[in-house]
This record gives sequence, C-alpha cells and structure tokens, in this order.
Amino acid sequence: MVNAGDEPTGNPESCVVGVDFGTLSGRAVVVRVRDGEELASAEHVYPHAVLDRELPDGTRLPPDWALQVPSDYIDVLRHAVPAALAAAGVRPEQVIGIGTDFTACTVLPVLADGTPLCELPEYTARPHAYVKLWRHHAAQGQADRINALAAETKEPWLQRYGGKISSEWEFAKALQVLEEDSEIYHRMERWLEAADWIVWRLCGTYVRNACTAGYKGQYQDGAYPSRAYLEALAPGFAGFVTEKLDHPIGALGARAGHLTAEAAAWTGLPEGIAVCVGNVDAHVTAPAAGAVEPGQMVAIMGTSTCHVMSSDQLGVVPGMCGVVDGGILPGLWGYEAGQSGVGDIFA
Repeated sequence: MVNAGDEPTGNPESCVVGVDFGTLSGRAVVVRVRDGEELASAEHVYPHAVLDRELPDGTRLPPDWALQVPSDYIDVLRHAVPAALAAAGVRPEQVIGIGTDFTACTVLPVLADGTPLCELPEYTARPHAYVKLWRHHAAQGQADRINALAAETKEPWLQRYGGKISSEWEFAKALQVLEEDSEIYHRMERWLEAADWIVWRLCGTYVRNACTAGYKGQYQDGAYPSRAYLEALAPGFAGFVTEKLDHPIGALGARAGHLTAEAAAWTGLPEGIAVCVGNVDAHVTAPAAGAVEPGQMVAIMGTSTCHVMSSDQLGVVPGMCGVVDGGILPGLWGYEAGQSGVGDIFA
C-alpha cells in the first residue's frame, strides 16, 4: 500500500476522512481521493455504550429502552480521526473533506443552538432528554396508533413504508416524549437525527439529510404527515412538524458547510474543509460498493441486515421498510428492506 505521507511535500495527494457512528463505537477511515484506496482506520469505543438499564446518574430505565450520551460522539472525533490520520501517515493539510454516517433512526432533543437537553443540569436525570438509539423500542404503543390512524384515514405516505412504520422512527419516539415527559417535549426546539446533529457540530449548519428524512421521518413528495393527521393522533402534537422537525433538506453527497475552528481543533483537520450532508450507515454503502445502477442490490450484514437497491421505477411493495426519492442516490428511488435482528440474535 502506498503511504500518502510519502508524497512530495509540495504535491500532497488529496484525501478524505469518513466517520461511521455505530451502535457501540465510532470508526474513522482515511481514503485517498485519486483511487479510493483505504489508507488506514481507527476506532473509538463509546465510554457510555448503550444505556438500557440506567442513566449515568443511576436513574433506572424501563424495559425496551436504549439511550446514548451525545458527548460520546464528539469523543470519536477527538480520538478516532487523529488516530486514523496518524496510522495512514497523512498530513492534515492533505485532507479536503469529511463525511459521516450514523445508525438510524437515532434521534435527540436539542435547543435551537444544538445543545442536547441531557447536557442541561436540570435534565441529567430525565431519560427523555437523552439520545434515543435506533434500537429503542419503548415507543411501540405510539407506533401502533400511528399505523392504525394512518390506515383508517388512508394517509398516502403509509404505502411507501410497506403498510406500517416502526417504533424506532422519528414520529413514534417524539410522540412518546410528548406523552411521557411533556416538559422535555415543550423544552426541545429541534428534534433531529444524530446523523444531522453531528454534521451540525462539525460545520455549524443544521441540514436534514434526505435519507433519514425519507426513511425515518415519513417525508414523501415534499411533505411530512399533515397537521390535521397529527392533531387527530394526539392532543398537542399538531405542531410537531412545523415547530420541532421541519428544516431544509440536503441532497446526499452535497456539502452541508465547512469545518469550524472548534471541530478542526477536535479532529486535527484543517478549518474550512468541506463537510458532507449526513447519511445512514447502511444506505451509504451502496455507492461505496459500486451498486449505483438501477436494480443493483446490496445486503449490509451487521446488528441488523439491510437490503438496499435503487431503481428508476416507483413501486409499492408490502412489507418494505421504505421507498424514498433520492434516498440512496440522487435521481433514483431508493428501496430498503431487511431483517431487524441478525447480529443481535447471534450475539
């Protein structure tokens, strides 16, 4: 393998850094732009792992909960990125951009400036103030009601998800917050995917990515579920989209902004380099594997197994996790299906 650090000082080869935020750890990889060669990677294990029994202060959690601490994600930027650069022998000035992916649907409540509610002293013992990891399943009752009402009112978006949405997704988890801790719900000014939060922290700009908005937020044909539907679903929920969720959506692969001085200090990367719009850990695999033509499917095996495929045709498929315009590749319909428990079951 050619070490990019051996390139002549006056003619460094451009590289990019990718950061994958998984369930238990984050991994950084350094890739040479010229040929896509993976030069080195490094991993940082989340200090708090998954909170499924108690909060850091000892507050007990009910069954089916799975939370995380957002500062663990910043620790990945502080540790894994510099370690990957060092292992690759790449100088910081060679890096021209950074991209990220995240488990989904992993969501958190924040203030208007992006501060997670769990970082406010008055909320450290409030479970609903923390990140809800993708495997948080305590909102099943809310998901059942979302599905039942959508079927009854014949919501057009329901068929795009094979006839039902998951307890893991944005609306079910947000409704659980409203119904179980209304103070946290009303205090939060943004309800967003961790995939978008980490990009916000990197570049100072909040942009919702097209993948999570479509697959996890029921964003279809340019709109979320209607205000009338949300009001019928639960008192006080009518304004969820307009007050907590709605925000400009960035195309996958587009630039969200430029690396801030603060994030440059965390990572050791140059201030001002490009920061890519966020993405989901499974869906970002398709272009990496070269599956960019209609009809090419990739199976991503892990804690769960996702099957993703793009097509130039829109079809309704019962049991699908979702079909989203531009959800995997711009200009194509992205289809997702799979098994939600694979690695977990073997473990």
